[in-house]
Amino acid sequence: MNTQQTTEASPSQKLHPVIVRLLEKRGLDHQGITDFLSWNLKELPDLMAMHDIEKAALRIIDAIDGKEEIGVYGDYDVDGTTSCALFAHFFKMLGVKAKLIQPSRFVEGYGLHPPSVDQAKESGIKLLITVDCGITNNEAAIHAKNIGLDLIITDHHKDARDEMPDAYAVVNPNRRDEPDTTELRPLAGVGVAFAICMKIRELLIARGQKIDTIYPLLQFVAIGTICDLAKLTPMNIKLVRHGLKQIPQTTYPGVKAFFSREEREAGFIPAEKLAFHVGPYINSKGRLDHPEKALLLLMSETEEEASTHYNHLEVCNNERKWIQAQVFEGAREQVIKDISGGDHLASVVYNAEWHEGVIGIVASKLVETFKAPAVVFTNAEEEGMIKASARSYGVLNIFDCLKECEDLFTRFGGHKAAAGLSMPKSNFRAFRERFLRAVAARPLIERTVAESYDLEIRPEEISYELTKALDLLEPFGMGNSKPVFKVTGMKLESFDLLKDVHVRWNFKTPNGQYLKGISFNYITKWGVIHPEEIYRSQQTGQDQLSVTFTLGINRFNGREFLQLMVDNVSIGNLA
Repeated sequence: MNTQQTTEASPSQKLHPVIVRLLEKRGLDHQGITDFLSWNLKELPDLMAMHDIEKAALRIIDAIDGKEEIGVYGDYDVDGTTSCALFAHFFKMLGVKAKLIQPSRFVEGYGLHPPSVDQAKESGIKLLITVDCGITNNEAAIHAKNIGLDLIITDHHKDARDEMPDAYAVVNPNRRDEPDTTELRPLAGVGVAFAICMKIRELLIARGQKIDTIYPLLQFVAIGTICDLAKLTPMNIKLVRHGLKQIPQTTYPGVKAFFSREEREAGFIPAEKLAFHVGPYINSKGRLDHPEKALLLLMSETEEEASTHYNHLEVCNNERKWIQAQVFEGAREQVIKDISGGDHLASVVYNAEWHEGVIGIVASKLVETFKAPAVVFTNAEEEGMIKASARSYGVLNIFDCLKECEDLFTRFGGHKAAAGLSMPKSNFRAFRERFLRAVAARPLIERTVAESYDLEIRPEEISYELTKALDLLEPFGMGNSKPVFKVTGMKLESFDLLKDVHVRWNFKTPNGQYLKGISFNYITKWGVIHPEEIYRSQQTGQDQLSVTFTLGINRFNGREFLQLMVDNVSIGNLA
């Protein structure tokens, strides 16, 4: 892979002292810090060291040579959509146009099913490649074989059935027969797709063809990896860094559409922008109806075309946010009613009317609010059936907890951080009891997060320089969280409530420095102290405040402002 020129930091570069303390607290010595900051793609494990990858690549090359119709079938989320786009752009480089297929969450549902196999066959497809799905779709694989359609499954989800699907090839770093020592397990579905493109390119070059670099495709790998919450191991960190690096100068109109001129001219795109803007926009279509518009955006050939699709997603995302807010409020009220004086093990909630397209994100918000794993149920299309999205908290493996209840489910899949399932509504009570027992049986350290901050710093260390220095640690996400700092001795000068749930803070440090902060959805969080109570406590002479926060830059009208993204404000030593 041609990695081109990088902007990586020199290992000898003098790091901000707070960054050094932070990385040392995370267990890194001098060499570990150097390795963590490295951008060197030559240090990656061999991405092509997966079972069946050469077999899959050779079959795809045969299809290209024979001018066979190739189909790419992807999941309806960000990982599946970026995987489809990545394959399509790669095939376009080779002069091949693949048919892109995505199911509807509400019609076909998750994964590959026999009717979709039939439709692919009827449309003339001779080779069907799944991306980000298929590892548990044994029935579809058997059907494809029976009707003479070659099926290549590429996935990254857990190989959870009694047997693997009987497909032409199965490329998945989480196959049961991949070695325990493999470093490839954390790849997102889009990372697996990228590895296959690497293998195809390698084989084509070996037979004398000249193939352009596929380095630009790492932009899709970055988006899919961050938004699918794939663990940011050294491998994924490097892949995402190189993808993020290219976005400000991207030649893909569909990628460019997500970023303002100001953001692109700044020359640096934080992973947060992918997680909180790009991902929700792409996901919004799949959550409410059909994901096609999001894929069309990523495949756009002109900025005008991209703008049209982007505007469509913006409208859809606004609708999604409104629906999500209604469902979250109902779910939150259920959890509050369920909480007793004891340990809150998990949030398990159900309402027949909730929109199934937002239950996954509502589960994530419940986890954030109540600091416990969450399972959110609503009615399924089939009479008497319900379906759920589950999200973990801490290092708890929620997939293993759910697997202990697997006999109650009709469908089930996922990984350690997130999962989905369907079951008869009559099983809900039994599921709730057994799932809570499974969670309770795990060690407390697995299902709690003991520390609410990474590092305590002095007020005078909060600076624009520190905020910019944090960019070296990007990308932030699962497994490489954005550092949460703690400062004590703060005074709350004033505050404002925004839309009754957000808080804008104005702090004063002991040395007279004024700092502005923002907390989104602060008032809805469980166990936080209301800003009014915090402000009044200062008037009665109580201890000064402890504030936990991440650091950010607020860019507005060409100017940049230091901003504390406040996680919690506590009185005295309660932080």
